[in-house]
Amino acid sequence: MSEWDRKRKVIRHYDRIARIYEKQYAEEQTAKINAILPHMCLDENSFILDVGCGTGILFPIAAKVQSIIGVDTSSKLLQKTKQYTRKFSNAHSVCADSDYLPFQNRVFNAVFVITLLQNIPNPLTTFEEIKRTSKSQAVIAVTALKKEFSNEGFSKLLKSSQLKILRMIADDKLKDYIAICQMR
Repeated sequence: MSEWDRKRKVIRHYDRIARIYEKQYAEEQTAKINAILPHMCLDENSFILDVGCGTGILFPIAAKVQSIIGVDTSSKLLQKTKQYTRKFSNAHSVCADSDYLPFQNRVFNAVFVITLLQNIPNPLTTFEEIKRTSKSQAVIAVTALKKEFSNEGFSKLLKSSQLKILRMIADDKLKDYIAICQMR
């Protein structure tokens, strides 16, 4: 299957389940976010990118930051983010491919990549885009599904992407490994 065929398959899948996405994933996604947030040092000056934002479950943190922009390839999932973008004037969503982020260089000082890696053909390409759009000291939270990645494989992927792992968060209750990273 070609890279674009795989991407189209993922888009169709999430478009198809958009109406039940939060019933299926909100509890787990919220648990991951709650595990990550204490390690992110966010404040009213934070300019955040949420890559693979889904329905915008992370968006309520907009109340505490300068701006949050969510990116996803599923237009139907992004329709669900309107509940947040209407509520918070500093929350925005963009339909875009994580391999071709439509942002200038060195914009974001915090990036969330939650449960995205298994859905993309080449995570290293996505990481290059995340690094391009992140400020040099940006903190980048990345998760990886345990059923798709071993802890060793996840760590190796992060090192291959030239991300420096600041902390691995271990939580047996979560379905993902979590890493808090920075660029090298």
